[in-house]
Amino acid sequence: MQCSAGRCLREGAGGFFVLAKQASRKERTQKRHKTIRSKVEGRPERPRLAVYRSNNHIYAQVIDDYVGNTLVAASTLTPEIRAKLNGSGGADKGAAQLVGQRIAELCLAKDISNVSFDRGGNIYHGRVKALADAAREVGLSF
Repeated sequence: MQCSAGRCLREGAGGFFVLAKQASRKERTQKRHKTIRSKVEGRPERPRLAVYRSNNHIYAQVIDDYVGNTLVAASTLTPEIRAKLNGSGGADKGAAQLVGQRIAELCLAKDISNVSFDRGGNIYHGRVKALADAAREVGLSF
C-alpha cells in the first residue's frame, strides 16, 4: 500500500486502485450542520435557537436570520451560570441544563415563546439534548 497526500493506493488483481479517504469527526459535524442550516431558518416570528458545544463549554443563542441579530444568548461562561457551577466547569449535562433554563427565561422575558432548534451539527444526545429539554421545561416550544 502506498500513501501520499491523504490518498492511499492499494495493489489488487487489476492493478492499483484508490481507497476512499474517511472524513474526520469535525468534517462530519460540519457536513451535518450545513444540511441542518439549509432547512432551519430563524424568522422574526420564530427565531433560531443555535447551540454550539465545545469540549469545555456549551453556548446557546437565539438568532433572527432575516435581520442577522442575536436576540438573546447564554453560555457556561455567563457570570450567573458560572456562579451556580462553583468552578466545576461547563462540560457536563448539569451545566447544559442551566444554560437551557437561562436561555428560555431570557426568551420568555422578550416575549419569544416559539423557536426553531438548530443543534449545530451535533447529534441530539447528551449535553445538546439536556439543554433542549431544560428549555422546554421552562416554557420554550420547538
